[in-house]
Amino acid sequence: MRILLSTIFIFSFLIGIAQTDTIKQPKNLWQEFTYDIGNMFGGMGYSYSRPFHWKGKQWGHFGMITAGTAGLYFVDDEFEHWVNGFSGDAPDWLITYGTEYGSPENNYMLTGAVYLTGLFTKNEKLRRTGVLLISSASAAGLLQQVSKRIIGRARPRSGDSSDVFDPFHLDRVLNYDSFPSGHAMLAFTNAYVIAKQFKSPWVKAGLYAVGSIPGFVRIMDDYHWISDVAFGMAISVFIVEAIDRYLDKKYDQKYNDNSKKLSWDLNIGPGQVGVIMRF
Repeated sequence: MRILLSTIFIFSFLIGIAQTDTIKQPKNLWQEFTYDIGNMFGGMGYSYSRPFHWKGKQWGHFGMITAGTAGLYFVDDEFEHWVNGFSGDAPDWLITYGTEYGSPENNYMLTGAVYLTGLFTKNEKLRRTGVLLISSASAAGLLQQVSKRIIGRARPRSGDSSDVFDPFHLDRVLNYDSFPSGHAMLAFTNAYVIAKQFKSPWVKAGLYAVGSIPGFVRIMDDYHWISDVAFGMAISVFIVEAIDRYLDKKYDQKYNDNSKKLSWDLNIGPGQVGVIMRF
């Protein structure tokens, strides 16, 4: 009888521990905020560490990105001359949008508003979206700032051609900080994150198109070459996907899970370099 009672007591005790572990205690606003801030920094670190864990497929994708950028590098000057032929005809609102939307100040106003809305309304999916937006933009922004100083590529407005470099400066050198395009990275990062909320491939494609505008406006304004913009946008996708995978382990709310995945491929041939989206 004593053995039976002891067994029942121990079993009841273990059930109580299991229930305590499985039932999540609601967090207050401050706890959620600090949790999200930790995930922002954690996501940034995770995205930077991914190349050390890449395997053949991932390195193959990065190789295609590198090859595509190299292909565009050889047509940078020609593309710049072609754009200059019609850049003066672009509407002012388009130029203003492309310049302002991709700036860090406006980017963080948008991403911060999304996050705070999710935080105060206790909407975990919106909170997670805000965390993904802020951490992706921060990871992309830091990466491009370091890259600019290391590479030191001449901007079109410097008067030099696309193959002129003044590398390895701790401080950015005016008009020699072209590669990659920060505006393109920030704007396309936002567009790519927001597109994850939708299942429709046409909505996704529309958001990608809108997110591409700042990069091409920077080309028209002689701030960047086409290869600066293309590489920046491609790296944005890598960063967002890495951080999103990290956040999958931190939040219960997931994004739309489509059986048809969107894939990106580079089409490289004689005299042409293109990006193909399959969905």
